[in-house]
Amino acid sequence: MSESFAKKELAKRKAKEKQDKAQKMKERKSNNSKGKSLEEMMVYLDEDGNITSTPPDGTKRREINLEDIQLGAAPIEKEDPTRTGIVTFYNEAKGYGFIVDEKNQENIFVHRDQLQQPIKERDRVTFEKKKKK
Repeated sequence: MSESFAKKELAKRKAKEKQDKAQKMKERKSNNSKGKSLEEMMVYLDEDGNITSTPPDGTKRREINLEDIQLGAAPIEKEDPTRTGIVTFYNEAKGYGFIVDEKNQENIFVHRDQLQQPIKERDRVTFEKKKKK
């Protein structure tokens, strides 16, 4: 019994795919990047941090003082806790108010339990700012 046209076409297509696959495999083997030397795989960084294939120029090298290198977070500068400000609002009945800090114009809450002497609105006061808990 003879093969039908569709079966012949299918066999031709499969043979062509097999041939193409074998050709691609040969190309991959010939262009294989495995086994390169260390020098061929090496990359360098220039002074700006860009990747380059050429080694750095030793004449542009500059010495860095070890004391200039800072490891870790930047030190936190302590600021004076004593501030001055003006009382913008104070409710004697409820016992609270607000002071505007002269240094940074920040509104700061004040309660009568924190006061050493009585205050009223528009008084210039000296106070210590405490951290929130």
